[in-house]
This record gives sequence, structure tokens and C-alpha cells, in this order.
Amino acid sequence: MSFVVMVGSSEITDRNLDVSEKNIKDFMEALQVAGQLSADNVLQTLKLLKVKILNNKMATPRCQKVTDIIVDYMKTMKPEGELEELCTEVLLALGFQSPGIVIFKLWDRWHLNNLPPNGLLVAVGRLIFCQGADPYIGVTWEYILHLLRMAQKEDDMLAVCHVLKGLVISARKHLDLGTKNDEIMDITQEALSIKAYLTLRVLFNRWSLRSNNKVTEEALVIIGHLFFLIPPSKLKNQVNRLTRWLMTLMSAKVAPFYISQCIFQLIDALALSGCGGINLESQLGNIIGMLFKQLSETVEDSNHHSVQNHSLALKAFYILTKLYNDRVVTLIRENVESKDPAKIVSTIQIFTDVLQKVPQTEQLKNEVMHSVIIMIQEDLKPVQRALLNFIEMLIQHDYLAPPQGSIIINYVIKLSESDCSNEEDIQLTCSKILQMVTLPKLITLVCQPRNTLAFVPLSKMATKMALRARSLGQVPYLSSFHLRPTQFISPQKLLTHLVAFLYKFFGFTLRTSRNIKMVQMMLSAILQTVHEELQEREGIAVALSIVSMKHLKVTLDQLQAYSAILTDKNSSSILKLMKEHQQREWGLVCNIIYLSYSKIISESKGAIFMHLDDILAIVLQHYRNCIVEKDKNLKLEYLDALTKLINILSSQPMAFQFKFPQKIEIVTFMMELIREEPLNSISSSIRQRAMNFITNFRKLHPLTEVEERTELLQTCFQSVLCLPSTEDLQKEASSSQEAQATEDLLMETLQSLLRLMETLIVEMPSQIQYCLEHLNIWLNSQNDNERERAMWCAARILGFTAKWNNFGVEIKFSRLGCLVRLLAMRCQDPVDNICFLSSQAVYNLYRILLLQKQMQRKKQGLWEEEGKSEVYSANVFYNNTFEIAKAFAEYFTEMQLTHLVLTAMEGLTDSKATVSLAAAQLMSAVMKERGRDMIKIEEIVEGIVGRLNLQLEPNTQEETMRAMCLLAGNNTHRVVPMLLNKTLPWDRTNLALWKAFGTRRETTISVLQLLIGILEKLHSREESREMAFQPVAVTCALCEMLSGSLCQEAVQELYPRLLLAILHHLYWVIEQNVPQKMVVYNREEGPGHKSKPFDPTSCALEVVKLVFMAAAYEGVVVYANQHHCWDLLSSPKFYYIGIMDLTSGIVKNCEPAILHRILNLIRNILYSSNYHRRILARTFYAQLLWHRSVAQTVGQDFLGNLIKWTNEPNIIMKEVGLRGISNLALHPGQSESLKSQVPFLRDFLKNEARVTMQAVKSLRNIICFGKQQNTKVVFCSISKQLRPLINDERDLVKISATSALGHMLHRVHKFKPGAITRREIYSFLVPLLLSIQDNNTEVVKACGGALTEWTKVIGWSSLTQTFQHTTLSDHIQVLEETCKYLVGTKKIQLVGEFLSQSFDFLTSPQSFLREAAINFIGLTIKRLTMKRIHEDDVELLQNAIGSLRNDPVESIQSLVTTTLKNLDEYLNPESISATRMSQLSNNIFKVTGMKTSERKKRLFKTVKQERDDDDNQKKNIWNWLRGPLNSLGNWHNRRVKTTPLIIGNSDK
Repeated sequence: MSFVVMVGSSEITDRNLDVSEKNIKDFMEALQVAGQLSADNVLQTLKLLKVKILNNKMATPRCQKVTDIIVDYMKTMKPEGELEELCTEVLLALGFQSPGIVIFKLWDRWHLNNLPPNGLLVAVGRLIFCQGADPYIGVTWEYILHLLRMAQKEDDMLAVCHVLKGLVISARKHLDLGTKNDEIMDITQEALSIKAYLTLRVLFNRWSLRSNNKVTEEALVIIGHLFFLIPPSKLKNQVNRLTRWLMTLMSAKVAPFYISQCIFQLIDALALSGCGGINLESQLGNIIGMLFKQLSETVEDSNHHSVQNHSLALKAFYILTKLYNDRVVTLIRENVESKDPAKIVSTIQIFTDVLQKVPQTEQLKNEVMHSVIIMIQEDLKPVQRALLNFIEMLIQHDYLAPPQGSIIINYVIKLSESDCSNEEDIQLTCSKILQMVTLPKLITLVCQPRNTLAFVPLSKMATKMALRARSLGQVPYLSSFHLRPTQFISPQKLLTHLVAFLYKFFGFTLRTSRNIKMVQMMLSAILQTVHEELQEREGIAVALSIVSMKHLKVTLDQLQAYSAILTDKNSSSILKLMKEHQQREWGLVCNIIYLSYSKIISESKGAIFMHLDDILAIVLQHYRNCIVEKDKNLKLEYLDALTKLINILSSQPMAFQFKFPQKIEIVTFMMELIREEPLNSISSSIRQRAMNFITNFRKLHPLTEVEERTELLQTCFQSVLCLPSTEDLQKEASSSQEAQATEDLLMETLQSLLRLMETLIVEMPSQIQYCLEHLNIWLNSQNDNERERAMWCAARILGFTAKWNNFGVEIKFSRLGCLVRLLAMRCQDPVDNICFLSSQAVYNLYRILLLQKQMQRKKQGLWEEEGKSEVYSANVFYNNTFEIAKAFAEYFTEMQLTHLVLTAMEGLTDSKATVSLAAAQLMSAVMKERGRDMIKIEEIVEGIVGRLNLQLEPNTQEETMRAMCLLAGNNTHRVVPMLLNKTLPWDRTNLALWKAFGTRRETTISVLQLLIGILEKLHSREESREMAFQPVAVTCALCEMLSGSLCQEAVQELYPRLLLAILHHLYWVIEQNVPQKMVVYNREEGPGHKSKPFDPTSCALEVVKLVFMAAAYEGVVVYANQHHCWDLLSSPKFYYIGIMDLTSGIVKNCEPAILHRILNLIRNILYSSNYHRRILARTFYAQLLWHRSVAQTVGQDFLGNLIKWTNEPNIIMKEVGLRGISNLALHPGQSESLKSQVPFLRDFLKNEARVTMQAVKSLRNIICFGKQQNTKVVFCSISKQLRPLINDERDLVKISATSALGHMLHRVHKFKPGAITRREIYSFLVPLLLSIQDNNTEVVKACGGALTEWTKVIGWSSLTQTFQHTTLSDHIQVLEETCKYLVGTKKIQLVGEFLSQSFDFLTSPQSFLREAAINFIGLTIKRLTMKRIHEDDVELLQNAIGSLRNDPVESIQSLVTTTLKNLDEYLNPESISATRMSQLSNNIFKVTGMKTSERKKRLFKTVKQERDDDDNQKKNIWNWLRGPLNSLGNWHNRRVKTTPLIIGNSDK
């Protein structure tokens, strides 16, 4: 540990450490015990190592080793703070020498499912920039894509961003070097572009980049660089999504710099491809809106990002202007109309920066000048300084030449007036601008009367400019002044200005006159004077207004008399003029009259208002009784003059105190003018001016009634919205100037329509919904331009309404559902701009409702809902019908909800796929939010089903299905019965609906609960025997619902109850008399295949399978297939057996919790009055006990229930009860209780086959799984009853008993059986050897297994292998081998016992057993030496075998004959019968114990018999033998005493 000690010292220099193998080793040790060191020691170690690595060239192996150490340390210790940074710096130092070593550590196997240490990621991110890292860009990027999907925590995401930023910047750098980047990097440019696109997708889909944090900022930087790597075609497709995302980030208050940079990079990358694309053009409004907000941010010179934000936004505007010159300028101009000083200043900054870099076209100049004029008219104080600077720049680009240039000069002069309160710097700027005007023009400005207040500064400027010109030797001003009289003011024109003063003088003179006739005469005279010039007409009007102040009635009469010139053909002087001059003169006279009325109204103090209705009537007659031809120009002049009059009238406060009945007539007249305009062109502004007139007339009473409003709106909509598209209008134009003028006129006309709508809304706010409903026909038009204009109107009018700060009158939307549907469906219009406008309209409508709600809550004294307005925005509603329905859901009444759905339903068949999809989405979203509040459910269901039958567009059909799914989920008890009552088999539409019900968890649960209830209710009564089709329909529905992959969670929740219900239904179905080939359900098997038909039974079985599959228990289905459960379940006789096997599959494959859920359900119906339910429940109950957790359930009397069932007379109930006991015996803790039931169970061994089999299994399990001390006792107690079953005539019983015996013997063998147990075991050999001769393979197999265990217990190991492999082909050979071995044991008495046992089978009623017994006897005696067997035993054998000579089975007779013949051959043919004396001798030898030369063996135990011989003879023999016997006594005592044969131990 010298290394550690060294670094722990207070002074560390480069000399202290040499990067040698030893020190690396010490370093390894130091880091391995780093947890035991202080943080300072570890820090010092790493600092020293970093210095040495930087100052020394390391060999690659050492570099690799140190890298491994550092990375392993970071993985195990997870350092933080300064320690983590130092580890990263060490890795960087290593990477500077060999980047690949560090970079390759990223994809260590350890990292496959975990993120690498953050320090390693940061180091790699920095190393990517280093020289030598280029060959690793591609492979690193591939791995980072994997990490992007894994990173979830902020620190991890930032670390991944380090690498990703390095990759994108480095890749861009190499791409900029030229086409040879493939040689430098390990990835082609094409592959790189694919990686970049995938990275963008992953960032969007896997990372939540919607909040203000460091991760979002880093992601913005990375994405900005990705734009230059992604193929332009793919990037253009992402513009809409990127724009919405950036707008969301702005709402989240992300730092402006990052957003501006990302926008600029997006636009720059698109511009490099040559064009921005359709999507960028459609999003210009949103993008420019964002850029404006960025520019409005305060610039802090000390903050680099703040300065850059401003600069990048301006650069973005410049690129956009190059791409979309006119469109961008138009959008920029819109901010001028906002009246927001900050936006206007930003607009000026943009114009100032952009205009100097783009071509100065005439259209551009007109657009800019129009914006400047608007700003001048508003004249907002905060804007003046920026506006003047902009004007100064415009003058440098010759913007004063257009006609509007004079407006700018007048504004500048106004700001430079002597008594102006403007700041000094503003006046200096004005002076600087005015000095840029030519001297003659400046002199002209000095001479104009309206510039009186600016006379002094203008004179000073003119003098200064003249002196400067003279000093430069230029021509004096007056030498050329009169050469251009049209351009500069002349002395003659100065006289014209003086005339205006003369008119005023004239008016004041007449005003003071008391001579009425003179006043009349003079007024008539002045009206007849020349009026070609506007100043002249204005002078006349001023004179009359002055006179009217004293002589109002006289003045009005004279004007009325003068107006006769317009309508009286007999006296009019107009008709005396040449025809080409008549209309102009008519217009001039109109102008004088209406201008005069206007001036009189302005000067009047109220008296004029008593005469105004008459004046309006006269005005209307002027046009209707016009004596000249009414062409377009005349209409325009008349409208201009009348508009000025009405404008003045409407501006008078007193006008609102009077009613003007003529207002309705005039509005009607204006509507006539609008109707007269052609619908295929827009050649004049008549319709625009007529609408403006109506708008200006709005304040006067009486207000427009609803009917009149309706007619007015329909007229205006028809006239404006039906006009051809802008493109078509421009095509008809003869020149570009005319095309531009047409476009401008169209836009102005739309603005006039909007103002008119706003007017009507102000008059009657509650009527806004009717105003919007009148747009319905155009919102649904097939023409894009009509829909777009209509939606523009809707969005603007709703926006106008939403801007009200106080809703004094509640706006009731009685048809809110229809209105939302009308707007929302256009949120997915094929035209993107319509989508955008629709989202704006919907959002504005939402704001209105929200504001009204807030006002209502305020009136009620409730707290205001905070943050509600921030949840939604137009951006959220864009292309998002779901969010629209969600936002409005709380505002709908039940009827409105229903109407919305019914009207949206009509849109499902729209020819435009996006519109039909929007209708479906709207229905779906509304049903999700408020589906429970629907009424007219039946009408809705039938409507949807009817339209689904029409083969809707695929996406629409899918969404409609989803809507129906939501409706069913919220109204299950009304929807589901309707669909169930459809005629079986169902068509594709109905099947698809049921399938859709399985795709949403809440709906699936609700529908399943109802379907389960139907099955349970209809089958709850025993008497429901006849076929009912509703439960069959339920199974058909379940077939579809459960066939999808999305219903798993719902099915798992209802799994046990659903399973039991369908199994109960299945039992009911299979007992019905179902007609043959009845088809209730057809399943589509895919293209090219016929549909598969199902009858009620197969349909129910299919549902059972689907329940398991849907609940994710496929193993149950596999188990059921293997055990033929489906066939069993299809049979009424074997149904319960199928349930047993199916339950076994459930126990094997399902979790214990599921088993307990099933148990809790079925225990309530164990004693149900319904037989089917009892069978189902009890079968489940019994087989569930197979699982230990079920059998050990506390508080359950399992054994008591099972014993009750076995005592019932029903055979099935007995079998089920015994099956349960069998399963119960498998588990510990049941031994004692079950041992006491052995005598009870033993009685079932002589019962019906299946009952017997279950009893055998029960006893088997009690022995095999019981306590040790009980095993042998129980076995011995049942062996007598079990033994006959080994040779039972019923194969199943035989197999079951034999197999059970094998298991029992295996268990007994473990506990060393005693003599009594072994004697019982011996008794099973002969029955087994007889059964093994069976021709049934299963019987042979079972016998082989039992005999194998038998040999193990008895110890006949040499036969174990023989029995283990017994087959049907060699079982006789096995028997022969067994007999051979048996005889070979030399236990002759044992052989005799087995032969004696086989004699019992010779009288068996089973011919097979009789034959098998003969075989056994024959094979046994074959191996015996019969000549040594006692004659009595031989005779016994012959008699036993011979008893079957007359057996009814011929084969047995033949076998008997053969066996007897063989027996005779086995006996010694030379042996002769012994005489009586020899027999006596033999008896003597037996008594004395002495051997004879040919002693015979006894095969069977002898029974002592009383002979009839003479007792005396016996006594004599005994006396004769007494002596020899006494001599042999001692010898006899020394011999081994002969005892009966005892096998095994003496114990039990």
C-alpha cells in the first residue's frame, strides 16, 4: 500500500509517481480499498494520476488497464461531485492518448442492461471532438441510440446528451469538410442521416421534453444540429410536429435562446435544400409568432444568451423572408395591428434588419408602407423613437416616392412642431429625416397651411439646406420652382388655400344675417358654384354648417331643394351635360350634399337630430330615383359620400338618444347592393363598402332584429365566402399589379365582413351561436377556399368575443354540442391552415365558456379555478379532437351531448378521410368524458351500426368502433342487450363491435359483468331446459371479445367468475336438444380461408379456451388438449370428468391466489338446488384440494363435506367425494383424520368402477403420504380387499389397483416391512403374475411397475430389471423367467403356497384368469423335479389341473391336456407304486428321522389325517421299534430340529 501512503502525504509532486507497472498495481489496490480511505486521499490519488498521464506517454496495455480500473471504480463506488469530475478528467487524459480505449468501455457487457457511469458518458462526449475519435462516431452513435431508450433520470439523460451533442457536432464538422467524410468516419453519409432521423424520433417518443429543465435545453441544442444531418424530405415532414413542440416549450418558459437557436437551425437547414416545403409555409404564422415573442425579450448586454437570442431571431426572419417574401411580410404586418407596443417595436426591428437584405419590390414597398401608415395612425408613444429610426432607413431606400410618402413626411413634421412636447432626441431625429427631403419639397411643406405650427423649424431647415446648397455652388431654389407645378406648391395654389378662409368668412357673414330671403338666395348661389376641387366642396360644406348654426331649417330646405338635381329629370342641370360627364357630376353633387349634412351634424348642438330620419329618407331616394345610369363608379361615389355622412352621424353621442326608422330601410338597401355584386369576380369594392356602411350604422337605434340579422349574415356570407379562390382571381387578372390589387381587395372585403359580424355580436352577444351556425354550409363546403374563409371568420369572431373583459350579458350556447362539432371536425381538415384556424376557433370558444364560468363563480362568491386557462391552448387543440372533447365535456348538457354525437355521426360518411376521422374521434372523445350522460342511446347505437355497415374508411371505422366501445362501457345495460338481440349468426359489423368491446379495460369489465350476469341468471333455475338464445348469443359475444390481445387485465379481474359461468352454460348447452348443424357463430380465418362455423356447444367450448388464453393461462389449454378435456366436456355423461381434468390443469398452471378465488366462489353453491351448479362446484372443490395451499385453508371442513357427498346415492357425487379425499390425502396434517376413514373407504372397493378407482386412489394416497407408523398398518388392513382388484374383470379398475399397489409397495419398502407385512406382500405375487399375461398394454405396464416394487420389497433384485421393462410382446417370457427364479429359490414350500393360491383362480368366472392360472402352474412344474415331489402333492396337482378338462373354453381344455401330458412326462416313468409294506417302512423312517434312499419332498402343507389301520398294528410296530429309537434319541437331539418354513424377520 505504498501508493496510498504516498498520496496521503501533504506534498505531491510529479517526481513522487512514475507511471510504472508497480504503481498501477498499487493504484488498483488503492481504489479497491477506496471505501476505507478518506475522500482527500482518493482525490489526491486521482489528481496525481491525471497529471502523470497528461505528461507521460503510456503504453496501450497500461492505458487499457488504468481505464478499466477507473471505470470499474465508477461502477462500484458511484462517486459524486468533485470525485466524479476527477474520474472523468482521468478518463479524458487517457482518451487523449488513445480515444478508442475509453470509447469502447461504453459497450462493456456490464452495460447491456444498465447505463454506463455518467462520468464515462461525459468523457466520451468530450473525446468525440478529439483527433483520432472520428472512426468511432458511427459505432458510438449506434450504442447511444440504445442508451437513449434506457435513460430516465435527469442526470443520466444529461450524461447521454453530452455524448450525443459531441456526435452531432463532430458529424456536422466532417460533413462540412467535403465528400470524403466516409474515409474519415466509420459511417457513410446516408447511414448517418438515418441515425440522425432515428435519434430525433427516439428523443420525441421516449423523452418527455415538455418542461423547463436542463435536459430540454440540451435536447434543443442536439436537435438543432440534427436538422442538418436529417434528409430534407424527412425533415420537412416533421415541421408541423416540431413547431407544436416548440410552442409547447415556449408555454413552459424554456430559456428563449434555446428556442430561437432551434428555430433558426430548422429554418436554415430547410433553406439549404432550396425550399422550405409546404409544411413550413403552413406553419409560418406559428413560427413568426414565436420569433416575435423572442424578440420582445429584454436584451441584456452582459448576458451572452440574451444577445444571441435577439440575433438568431432576426436571422431567422431574414431566411424566412428570402423563402416566402410576400407571405412573411404580410404576417409580420399583422403584429402592427395588435396595438401592443412591444410587438410593434419588434416588428420595426424586423423590418429594419430584414428590408436591407432583400430585393425591394413594389409589392414589398406597398406592404411596408401600409404597415408604417398604420403605426402612424395609432401613434403610440413607446413606438415613436423606433418608428422614426425605421423611417430614416426607409428614406435611404427611396420609400418616399410612393403616394403614401407624404403621410410619413406629415407625421415627421407633426412630431417636430414648435409646441410639441416630444423629447429632444425625437425632434433631432425628425430634423435629420426632414433634411433628407429635397429643398423644393421642403419649401412646399413650409407653405402648406396645415403645417403652421411647424413653420419655424421647417423654415430653419429650409434655410440651412439652401445655404448649404449655395455653398456647394448649386442652382438657387426659385430658378426651377415653377417648372414643376404638379410636384411643388406654386403661388397660384397658395391662393386656393386662401379660398377656404373665404368660404368660412362667407358662412359667418350669412350666419349673422337676419334676412332669411337673402340667406336662402346666397345659399342657393354658393351651392351652384364650381365644385370640381375637394377644397371647394369642403368650403361649401363648411359655409353651410356655419350658416346652419343660426338658420338650420333654411339650410336644410336649401339642401333638399338643391338635391332635386339628383332625382328630377325635368329640372336637373346634370342631364344637360354630355353623357360621359353626367355620372361624375351626379357624384360631385352627392358629395356636396352629404358633406354638407356631415358638417352640419358636426357643428349642430342637437337640433339636427330631429330632422335626421327625414334626411336619411331623402338620401335613400337619391339613389333609388337616380336620373343617370347606375354604373360601378356611381355606386362607389354614392357609397363614399353616404359613408362619410353616416360616420359623422355615428360619432355623435346624442345620436343614441334617437331612433331612426329609416335605418332598417338603408340596411336593406345595402343588402340589395351586395346581392347585385357578381359571385365569380371581385372587380369593385362595392360589397366591401356596403358592409362597412352597415357596420358604421350599428350604433344607431333601432338595433337589428334576429330575423334581419339572419338575412343580413346569409347575404354577406353568400356574397363574400363564395368568391373564387385567390389563385383563380389572380389568374383572371391582366397584370401582376391588378392581381395584387384583387388580392388586397379580397382581404379587405373579408376584414369588412369580420367587422360587420363583430358589430352584430356587440349588439346582441347572446346570438353569437346563431351567427356561427350560419357558417355551417360553408364550413362543410367541398371548396377549400370557402371552408378556409368561413373558418377564418369563425375564429376571428370568437376571438373578438373572448377578448371582452367582462361578460355583462350571459352568452348561452343552447346548441353547444352542434357548435363544437361544427368547429372540431375541421381540426383535421385536409387543408392545414383550416386545421390551424379551427384550433383557434375552438380555443376561443373554450375561453368564452371559461370566462363565463369564472364570472358566475365570482358572482356566487366561489374561489376562482386557478390554472384552468393554462391547461389548453390553440396549439393543444391543433389536430387533436380528443383534447377538444375533453375540454368542452363539462359544459355540455345531456341534450347537447346527444346532439353532438348525432350530428357528428353524419360526418362519418364524409368523402374526406380526415373529416370523417375527426367526426369519429369527436364521438369517441365525448363518449369517454361524458358517455354516462347520453340520452337516446338506442338511436345512437342504431345510427353507428348503420354507418359501420357502409364500409367506412379504415381509420374512421376503427375510431368509430372505439366510440362504440366507450358508449357501451358507460351504458352497458342499454347497449349490450340491443346487440345481443341481433339475429344469429351475426354479420361482420356486429362481430367487430364485440371485438372492440374487448380493447378497453373499463368497457371490457363492465360488459363482461353483464354477460356473466345473464348466464348466471338464465341458468339459475333447474326448469330452464329449453334452448334460450340469449345465453348462446352471450357466448358468441365472448368469442369475439376474448379473441383480442387487449382484454387480459379485465379477464384476469373477472377470471374465476367468468370461467364458472361459461362452464355452467356449457353443461346446460350439452343437455339441450340442439338441432344438427346449427350455426350460431362464424369466425373469420383470414384472407383466402373460409370462415369456421360454430354450433352452441363448440362456441361455448371455444369461449372456455379463450378465457384461459385471455387470462394468460395458455398452459391450461395445453394441459386440456393433452388430456382430451374438450371431448369430455362435450359429453353430458363425462362432463364432470372433464371438469376434474380441467381443474387439474388450472391447479398446475395458475397462481394460488386464483385457486383461492375460485374456492371462495364455489363454496357458496356446493349445496345449490341446481344440480348442474352442484356438480360443477363440487368437482372444482374436490380437485382444487390437489393444491396444498387450498387444502390447508383455515376454517374449511373439507373432509366433512367430502364424506357427506360419498354418502349420497348419486354415483357421481360419490366419485367426486372420493376424488376430494384422494387429493386431501396428498398433504401433510391430514394423516390421522384420514386413517380413521380407512374402514369407511375400504367399503367402496366393491362399487361401481369409477367409484372403486377413486377409493383405490384415496387409500393409495393415505398410505403413500401418511405418517410412517401408519403405513404398514393401513396396508395390511386393506390388502385383503385390494388383492381381488388386481384381477378385476374391469380393466380400468385392474389398472388403477395395480398401479396403486406399486406405489404402496414403494412406500412400504422405505419402512422395512416385518413378517406379517411381508406375508401380505407375498399374497400379491400370483395375482400380479396372472394379470401380467393380459393382452392390454396398460395392464401389463401397471403389473410390470407393481412387480418391480414387489421385487424390491422382497429382495428378488435379479428380477427387478426384468419387470421394469416388461412389454406386451415379452410378458409370457417374463412369467417364465419368474417361475424359473421362484423354483430356483429352493423354497419348495413357498412354491407350493403360490401354486395353492393359483388353484383358487382355476374356478374363476373369468376365462382369462383360468387360462393364466394353468400357464402359471404349467411353467412352475416345468421347473420342478417332479419325481422328487411327493405322490400326494402330484396327485393334488393332477386333480386341480384335471378339474378343467371340461372347461367351456376350448383353448383352456387344450391347455389342460397339454399341461397334464407334460406333468406325466416330468414324473419318473420307471417308478412303481410302493407296496403296503414299503409304505409302512417309509412311515417308520419318518418317525425315526432316518433317511431313506429316495425321500420325496412335500410341495404342499399336509393336514394330519386319522387312518383306519388297526391301532394294535401301530402299537406293535412302535414296541418293536422302541429299542432302536431309544438308542437313536441322543443322535436325534443333536440334529437340527426341523420346523415349518418361515420367511423373513420375526417382527412385523
